[in-house]
Amino acid sequence: MEAMGPCVIFITLHLSQCRLYSFIEYVSSVKISIHHTMSKLSRFLLTVLAVVLAFNAGCTLRATPTLQSMTITISAAASLTESFTEIGQLFRAVTPNVEVVFNFAGSQELAQQIIQGAVVDVFASANNKQMDLVLAEKNLPVETKTVFATNQLVVIYPRDNPANLTGLADLARSGLKLVFAGPEVPVGQYSLDFLSRAEQSGIFGPGYQQAVMNNIVSYENNVRAVLTKVGLGEADAGIVYTTDGNSAKGQVSLIEIPATLNIAAEYPILVLPDSSQAEMAQAFVDFVLSPTGQAVLKSYGFTPAR
Repeated sequence: MEAMGPCVIFITLHLSQCRLYSFIEYVSSVKISIHHTMSKLSRFLLTVLAVVLAFNAGCTLRATPTLQSMTITISAAASLTESFTEIGQLFRAVTPNVEVVFNFAGSQELAQQIIQGAVVDVFASANNKQMDLVLAEKNLPVETKTVFATNQLVVIYPRDNPANLTGLADLARSGLKLVFAGPEVPVGQYSLDFLSRAEQSGIFGPGYQQAVMNNIVSYENNVRAVLTKVGLGEADAGIVYTTDGNSAKGQVSLIEIPATLNIAAEYPILVLPDSSQAEMAQAFVDFVLSPTGQAVLKSYGFTPAR
């Protein structure tokens, strides 16, 4: 068996009793919603097993006192909704005194909220542009942020396929109704970058980029709005992240974008310098970057950074 690398396990130390609660006893008390799918339940139990095995592998234990409960606020890109929600549940399982509050929205909205003074402990963006605006506002060096995952684009259309789409070339067909995220939204800019690459490649003929853009009937504030509109049949097609398309396969079908034309969207994460819970905020970031966090991201279709 391969030797496990160093890791950090967060467990609760009850100072009044001066003993560590059994991790297994605690996990047995965790109530899992009956609405969870079996795959999520299995992943949770496998994670528990991995943590237990980690004890035997000589992992470092960092005790966190529970003199009082605390709350950390995570502002994260809308495309991280499912994956970060699960990561938050797992993080809570090993830090039960910590309440994790998520604020999911478009990265450009979250960046502006932070710049305007919103109280946030951790920011996870869907691109570097919005993260860099926050870094500049906080006078932080670029090295402060850490890329924790990447994503790609995919074309989605309603399951009944009213426009009879069969490939990327069809997006330029006159009369089509397309929905994109706005260019200020990370996925919106990535979508425009894809069109530029497609035009330059010559694969779909001259004028492809402009023909597709002529079919755009609305620009949305975040990727989930694009997904919702297409899923409801309010548009013939749209472009979202692969992870979002995979999360809604019951409502939409996918047209893959080849790697030569696709975009590798980097997701950076940062602990804000004015966080009132900086140590625990960093613990959450470390958890996202840990094998457990990276495995969760991979299960939702992200490419882990580690």
